[in-house]
Amino acid sequence: MTDTSIGTPEQLRDPNYTPGLHKAVPLGIQHVLAMFVSNVTPAIIIAGAAGFGFGSDAGAQGFPDMTYLIQMSMLFAGVATLIQTIGLGPAGARLPIVQGTSFAFIPIMIPLVAGKGVEALPALFGGVLIGGLFHTVLGAFIGRIRFALPPLVTGLVVTMIGLALVKVGIQYAAGGVPAIDQPEYGSLLNWSAALVVILVTLGLKFFTKGMLSVSAVFIGIIAGYLYALMMGMVTFEGISTSWDRAAAFQLPVPFKYGFELSFAAIIGFCLMAFVSAVETVGDVSGITKGGAGREATDKEIEGATYADGLGSAVAGVFGGFPNTSFSQNVGLIAMTGVMSRHVVTIGALFLILCGLVPKVGAVIRTIPIEVLGGGVIVMFGMVVAAGISMLSDVNWNRRNMVIFAIALSIGLGLQLDPKAVQYLPDAVRILMTSGLLPAALIAIVLNLILPEELSAEATDEVAGGMSGNGTGSLPGGS
Repeated sequence: MTDTSIGTPEQLRDPNYTPGLHKAVPLGIQHVLAMFVSNVTPAIIIAGAAGFGFGSDAGAQGFPDMTYLIQMSMLFAGVATLIQTIGLGPAGARLPIVQGTSFAFIPIMIPLVAGKGVEALPALFGGVLIGGLFHTVLGAFIGRIRFALPPLVTGLVVTMIGLALVKVGIQYAAGGVPAIDQPEYGSLLNWSAALVVILVTLGLKFFTKGMLSVSAVFIGIIAGYLYALMMGMVTFEGISTSWDRAAAFQLPVPFKYGFELSFAAIIGFCLMAFVSAVETVGDVSGITKGGAGREATDKEIEGATYADGLGSAVAGVFGGFPNTSFSQNVGLIAMTGVMSRHVVTIGALFLILCGLVPKVGAVIRTIPIEVLGGGVIVMFGMVVAAGISMLSDVNWNRRNMVIFAIALSIGLGLQLDPKAVQYLPDAVRILMTSGLLPAALIAIVLNLILPEELSAEATDEVAGGMSGNGTGSLPGGS
């Protein structure tokens, strides 16, 4: 419900309006809290997949690298958000769009770094940089390719992103990938910490209002952390040393891990840029409809896409991950009714401040993986739900059902059984087993080449086969 004490209805719909600081600052921080956990989680996941995020020696060896990745996630989410709200030439929608690290790229990044340690990062960030530049180019003609990306395609891809990630959430809640072969993996103690996070999140989300409801995941993780602390699950071994290593203030280092061009990384990031661009188009439309009651202009959509790509490319230079608009903040604008881009600018400055203080990342690093598991189970499940919501706009005729069925079967199947394409070249195999890219390409191509409707004869034939014996069995079925 809109708080009219913040301003008049006309002012609230104006992106250039700024409420008083006593209102603008809490509203800006609220935007940060709504996306904070989601923003740093990809860095934790990639560090864990690479092999330096968790383990008995993480405090001594992996901590600095993981802290730096978390730091860059916060810093460049803030920088990319400033590009969106303030603008930089043609880049930026000049709307209250909050940028953050994209989950969409995680299924592409994990195979690139899995078990390879810090040595995998040069190729990874090379892909982030080139993919970001490609994403920037998309801004010049994003309006022209929207016809090829209807809800059938975008909904399928977003659903696939969520399905690709839910396994990660379960593994985290059970104790983390390094503990899979250990007796404690999947123990009641591990799951209890994750369940505390989930239950607190659900309680706050549905039985409170305002900032408590919006920040439910964030507060849920705090509750899970306190529970883990009481149960002796939080280890401080090596933390004091690692805390001392974390500087009070640190600027980002360009090409900290080096730079390497990898075919698989570049192709993967460039193709996923399409998905991210489509997501941003939807978010911009959602913001203007929910906050101002109007359609987004072409200039706003193009500016938002430019900012997505530019923010991702700059992040790649300094060790950050691809950025995209955060959908949860779209709902927050619709709830508060405050369309002010300057409110989000305040939130961006807060993110930048956190990113320049490595000790913030050091604190985040102490959160047990089981507690994070509870949070990501909720977040990744919401990604699936968002995809299903997009699919609800699809006209489910036979044509669209066939497209969806084939794309989902092949994409999800390759994801579940990577060995099915073990003889492909490594670069192609990584792209195929992500599941996302084959599903997206199949859906796009079939949607473009298949006729909109089956012929009348084909429709009658199929209908007759389905209803001939009154049981709905397929022809030839037993």
